[in-house]
Amino acid sequence: MKSLNIPKGVRRFIAPGVLTALILVCAAWFAAAPARAQSEPRREQLLNGLRILLVSRPADQNVLIRLRVHSGAAFDLAGKEGLTAALADLMFDQQTRDYVTEELGGRLEVAVGYDALDVTLAGRASDFERLLELARNAVMNTQLTPEAVERVRAARLKAFKDAAPTGAESADRAAAARLYGSYPYGRTLSGTPESLARIERPDLLVMRDRFLNPDNTTVVIVGGFDTRRVMRTMRESFGVWRKSDRAVPATFRLPDPPDQRTLVVERAGAAGTELRLAVRGLARTDHDSPSAHVVAALVLGRWLASMPELKDRAAFARHEAFREAGIFRMGATLTTPAEAAKALEAARAVLRELSSAAPTAAELDAAKHTATAALVAGAQGDEALATAWLDEHTYRTSGATARELARAAGTLTPPEAQRVAARLFLHTPAATVALGDAAQLRAELARVGAVEVFGEAAAKPQPGPAPAKPQQPALQLKRP
Repeated sequence: MKSLNIPKGVRRFIAPGVLTALILVCAAWFAAAPARAQSEPRREQLLNGLRILLVSRPADQNVLIRLRVHSGAAFDLAGKEGLTAALADLMFDQQTRDYVTEELGGRLEVAVGYDALDVTLAGRASDFERLLELARNAVMNTQLTPEAVERVRAARLKAFKDAAPTGAESADRAAAARLYGSYPYGRTLSGTPESLARIERPDLLVMRDRFLNPDNTTVVIVGGFDTRRVMRTMRESFGVWRKSDRAVPATFRLPDPPDQRTLVVERAGAAGTELRLAVRGLARTDHDSPSAHVVAALVLGRWLASMPELKDRAAFARHEAFREAGIFRMGATLTTPAEAAKALEAARAVLRELSSAAPTAAELDAAKHTATAALVAGAQGDEALATAWLDEHTYRTSGATARELARAAGTLTPPEAQRVAARLFLHTPAATVALGDAAQLRAELARVGAVEVFGEAAAKPQPGPAPAKPQQPALQLKRP
């Protein structure tokens, strides 16, 4: 990165915090320059609604195909979490995956999120038409035979059995469920063994017919190809893809606020305690969403400062943004229930303080450095550009790269940081979960607030009906 040549006479009049902020902004600007230098994609749309974004580099020996269906696991049917993940598994069988990696020397990935389903095919430019045909078959000829469905179900059930969730993963899932309940963001992307067992072939057919449609899909192609030839191929192969006859729902009704009691979950044999505190975050389209990453870094910094032992307890604070809302989550792995109670009390104090007073310039500069570095980590090359262009259609926003989001976060001022913190934490109900020895946790956490032990209410015997009183004979009046 180029250095900033600030004259010494001028440097004396610049406050240290302002100088640091200026350096951060300039660093993000220079980092974003290569992305802006890339030519904007050529945008096409077929008659069936399929959007195509092309960046042709004739001299490039490689090609990247990114296909995104703009509906993800948020649309899984109630009680059948993991439906979209199962559909993604059915797009490519193992033989096709081996063909791409071993014979073509390429890469095939399918990723499922709450908001989208992404297919990535990368390889040599000379193999472009083969790769494109594989992408076409995945969305237009998805194999949903009873045998294929059963094969995917068995493979997923085996994966659940072979790799049980860790304590940290279980705590994250419990916190999301406590925060959002049955709302999509409270469910797991991969589902559970119980939900997977309820998935039937007709459910997958419904998901395919409803969401795997050209007017709900965007394709990005970057690399060595001839644009006119590719568009002719796209019209011939994808042009016959049938457009959907009904629109995808645009939104969900947010659930009621979460129960603010700390939920204690027994985890047999746990050596320590997993603690999570979560509040509903900002949507991806919210203009304060980039700033929430800086606020998360501020929260973590203050949490560690108030309780230094957390540095060795895998403590974190992060903000995840989705289409309709988000999750701001704090967590740590503690050694004892008493330490968990202390950490929870410290976490709540940090959120209150940041909501009511602006951070210092020094701590904000440190938080911005941490947040911007995390945002741009790995956000380079064609993959990052393709993601930004696809996000433009998924979230109905201008396609901002991770570097540009980092630049926006880097301009945050102390008063603005307090305002965003107040939006997130002030008068916002929080979901708190602790996994470990339930008996000890209940005793310790009750000192810092109300507690609910998972399953305790259900285990209590329910009072039976009151015994019927003996019937009294009716009073009979005798006539005189």
